Amino acid sequence: MTRVLLADDEAVVRLGVRTVLASDPGIEIVAEAADGREAIELATAHRPDVAVLDVRMPGTDGLAAAAEITRRGLGAAILVLTTFADDDYLVRALAEGAGGFVLKTGDPREIVDGVRAVAAGGAYLSPRMARRVLDLYAHRHRRRRADHAAVAALSERERTVLGLLGAGLSNAEIGRALHVVEGTVKAHVSAVLDRLGVRNRVQAAIVAYEYDLIPE
Repeated sequence: MTRVLLADDEAVVRLGVRTVLASDPGIEIVAEAADGREAIELATAHRPDVAVLDVRMPGTDGLAAAAEITRRGLGAAILVLTTFADDDYLVRALAEGAGGFVLKTGDPREIVDGVRAVAAGGAYLSPRMARRVLDLYAHRHRRRRADHAAVAALSERERTVLGLLGAGLSNAEIGRALHVVEGTVKAHVSAVLDRLGVRNRVQAAIVAYEYDLIPE
């Protein structure tokens, strides 16, 4: 029996996912959480085999919860559940040790398949996400040599901004972290993208992960 913790801030979504998972006699929902902090507490108390975590939740989000559950060595495989097919979320999820990434808008059976896969020590991506992952990491390896000189040429502030981009922060969140207005952040982000020669934030985030610039 695969024991599952389910975390989503929307009760109706939890009901839907619970119904889908209950259709598999080999899966048991042992706890439900409405936010990331509660998910961490329940994972510590129940030691589930799999934690199914929504990305966007109030307070501690699903990706932060995934990182903490992994850090505590609770033994739960992580399956990320989201409505957002967003590269930034995908990169963060994989970096935080997620074994799978499922879109809520996909086939409901994907959730069951994802739970089974990560519980068995494997990995699972919704078919819509698989091509995106391949493209992201192929691009990263093509750029590795060019990145080194570009990263070395960044100013200290630009390296800080790059690290915060890699952590998945929005412009507003970066502004609060650096105590500057959002317009200043936009200028820094544009400069970082230009200096690195990348087209968007997710490509910059991949460089940040590659060069270990993500803040603790």
